[in-house]
Amino acid sequence: MDKLIKATAMNGDVRIIAAQTTELVNKAVKIHGCAAGAAVAFGRMLTAGSIVGSMLKAEQDKLTLQIDGGGPIKGISVTSYADAHVKGYVGNPAADLPLNDKGKVDVGGLVGREGSLMVIRDMGMREPYVGQSPIVTGEIGDDIAYYYTVSEQTPSAVGLGVLIDTDYSIKAAGGFLIQMMPDANEMAADIVTYRLEELNSITDMMSKGMSIEEIIRHIFEDMQLNILESMTPEYRCDCSREVVEQALISIGEQELRKLYEEGKTEELKCHYCNEKYLFAKEDFERILEEIKK
Repeated sequence: MDKLIKATAMNGDVRIIAAQTTELVNKAVKIHGCAAGAAVAFGRMLTAGSIVGSMLKAEQDKLTLQIDGGGPIKGISVTSYADAHVKGYVGNPAADLPLNDKGKVDVGGLVGREGSLMVIRDMGMREPYVGQSPIVTGEIGDDIAYYYTVSEQTPSAVGLGVLIDTDYSIKAAGGFLIQMMPDANEMAADIVTYRLEELNSITDMMSKGMSIEEIIRHIFEDMQLNILESMTPEYRCDCSREVVEQALISIGEQELRKLYEEGKTEELKCHYCNEKYLFAKEDFERILEEIKK
């Protein structure tokens, strides 16, 4: 079962959020029909979204991660929420490339390196907060760590992994965000860096049966680890016919009238879950009447 945990270590000098997201990623890549390469890149973004979204304070807040480096995957967008649930879409779910020289999926090649990572926080204010940083490697974990370290002045380490099984399902997926708190002991950062350099990949540990909690306890052994909270990350879309209608209204009365006069049934599909919504001539007539009220 998927699980996200929040913890501190070294007397509160280190903040840790870590998640196992195997079921979440499996569901998402099946919905979007992802090829193997796209599945790995999308899974890393979804895992990262779940982790950073869990830092939001209010239930209605949402955070969107977008990365587009001009590569064949044509960008990935993930929206996440305080309860660690996420939704997202891939520009080109069929994107795939040969393995890189390390025998790994070439996520950096799929994403591309000529672009930026955007972080959009919507707290219900008039305008959302938008931050961005240049893509460093396109491997996603490095790019998110760079964003937090440089743009938000919070030294961070990010590990993300997605392992494809022989039947092209997701065998293991997960990740962690480790951050140094303000005024943290400098030695703490050196110790954490050393531990992470010696670490096997997170998916390798998961595929050998380690839970996300066991992995974090292994990394922070003898470092005053204190697990604070756990939750269940999941892939969940909140679309509905009412939400789609609001999107239709936003195209304007003139365009709606044109659709009404054409008299055809329009099929609208949700980007996030591929749910289809049909709108017939009488639906456009009703919407136009409601606009006038």
